[in-house]
Amino acid sequence: MACFCNNYSEIYTCTLNRQFYIMNRLLLIALFALLFVSCDSKKEEKAKKNDELSAHDQKMEWWREARFGMFIHWGLYADPAGEWKGERINGISEWIMARAEIPVKEYEKLAENFNPDKFDAEAWVKLAKYAGMKYIVITSKHHDGFAMFHSKASKYNIVDATPFDRDPLKELADVCKREGMRLGFYYSQAQDWHEPGGTYWNIEEGKPHWDPDLEREPLMNYINGKAVPQVKEILENYGGLDILWWDTPRGMTEEAANALKAVTDDYPNLITNNRLYRPWPGDFQTPEQHVPPTGLDYDWEVCMTMNTSWGYKWYDENWKSTEELIKMLVDIASKGGNLLLNVGPTATGEFPKASVERLKEIGHWMQQNGKSIYGTSASPFYKLPWGRCTTKKEGGVTNLYLHVFDWPKDGLLKVPGLEANVRDVYLLSNPKQHFAWKFEEGDLHVHAPSVIFNEINTVVVVKIRGEMTVTSNKPHLKEGSVLLPADFADIYNPGYGEHAVLKGSSSNSIIANWVDARTRLEWIFDAEPGKYRVEALVWSAERGGVTVRLGDQKIETEIPDTGEDYELLKLGEIEITESGEQSISLLPATGNTCDKQLMYLELVKLQQQ
Repeated sequence: MACFCNNYSEIYTCTLNRQFYIMNRLLLIALFALLFVSCDSKKEEKAKKNDELSAHDQKMEWWREARFGMFIHWGLYADPAGEWKGERINGISEWIMARAEIPVKEYEKLAENFNPDKFDAEAWVKLAKYAGMKYIVITSKHHDGFAMFHSKASKYNIVDATPFDRDPLKELADVCKREGMRLGFYYSQAQDWHEPGGTYWNIEEGKPHWDPDLEREPLMNYINGKAVPQVKEILENYGGLDILWWDTPRGMTEEAANALKAVTDDYPNLITNNRLYRPWPGDFQTPEQHVPPTGLDYDWEVCMTMNTSWGYKWYDENWKSTEELIKMLVDIASKGGNLLLNVGPTATGEFPKASVERLKEIGHWMQQNGKSIYGTSASPFYKLPWGRCTTKKEGGVTNLYLHVFDWPKDGLLKVPGLEANVRDVYLLSNPKQHFAWKFEEGDLHVHAPSVIFNEINTVVVVKIRGEMTVTSNKPHLKEGSVLLPADFADIYNPGYGEHAVLKGSSSNSIIANWVDARTRLEWIFDAEPGKYRVEALVWSAERGGVTVRLGDQKIETEIPDTGEDYELLKLGEIEITESGEQSISLLPATGNTCDKQLMYLELVKLQQQ
């Protein structure tokens, strides 16, 4: 602003105006400064939150991309291998010290002869790589308290207490680094059956340790004297771990958890699970020995055995087939999770033959179809009658990977409720094999050859440009009934015990191996208010009770021997009071004595009355 004046009065007035202008200018500058400081403060706060979020996402990025890892349970328990003094001990072999109630001093003697001279870290890592696994998690110390690494905090370790005189975890870490394999250590932070201050499996019930000669001490004596120093050792001495896998926080206190967390806080890129304490979020959740029927809203990883036991158990021949394991991996990836598949090496340091065979067969499939697993996201579809779907976005292109477990007999693969700009459809294992396709009645129809290209799982790629929408094919009321087929059921299996499984797919699917009374089948559907008769198409060779639940309503009925054929049985009646989404469950009734198959189930039908 310019000021021009010719006399003193004008000069005075001009001076006042100038002063007023300057004061206003200064005031405005001050206000703007405060405003900018406030904005900057908010921006900094927001940026800090974004940085924190991005830091977490950044450290989890490789883990989310990996989808598939190897779990290794190896320790002194591999020597008895599920048998003690000529008696087979029930349960998982790594728990033999507790299940057989072996005194500490007696169990210690196992170390005197533990000599895994056939251990070959390079062979282990290369087999994991061939199988398509991207990371390994191995037990550094299990509940028996024996360290599988050279520890200065306790002489009870594989170098100081055995004739082996080598650190296998150091050798494994070196090979993993050379081969580009991510590495994690399992550490039993609470349960330590060897230490006076360690917890044990029934400590929360107030029961004493099974060894009366073990004079008990406070938990923090063990935490500060052994757990914290050993965790520091494995984090400092093994080339930078990617994962620390806690387990069984029985008897764990918040004080003990915070003492261990203080150690891991120095490693911001370290990924930890949710088992340090209860409750404890960790970086990922750990469903054990079962696959969640639906995806979870956070990072999760299923830990699963190939047979029944985690540690080596010489007579455990309950092996899952390669087909089951591949379909399990696909199922988990289609729900947005990871699979940590276990191997239990022998006392000599070798992988069991059955594990090796399955890992090689999985690897053969992964070499052709790994793109449909790594870096994928969950399926956008509610259910697919012939298999599963994983997705991957690359720029403006979305790849749908259709995992076809069972080719439709007519060669027509129907993808329900898809609206998209489809550019190409081809076979993942052979991109030159293109398929004809068209949209019809709201579904994508892929005209696929009737030949099954892969007897376990054939992957078809649907390449989409731009956005897509998917309309749910959830079961709904149609012509007075709701049909709930077996392949639309969510199967809630217990962590341990017999698991109900889906056999076949589409119209040929059944739920079999329904033995465990804790197993629940659940269907989600849409329906209108009214009374409905509940029916089930089943085959059963034995009598057994079943319970039907919808909300607060419960029906208990008996399943008869149906003879040689499937029979549509009336289970009872229910009432739906509100329109919209409903949930109905079936589970063995209380007191059911069926120790084989409750029934083979093909369909549940709700008939409007």
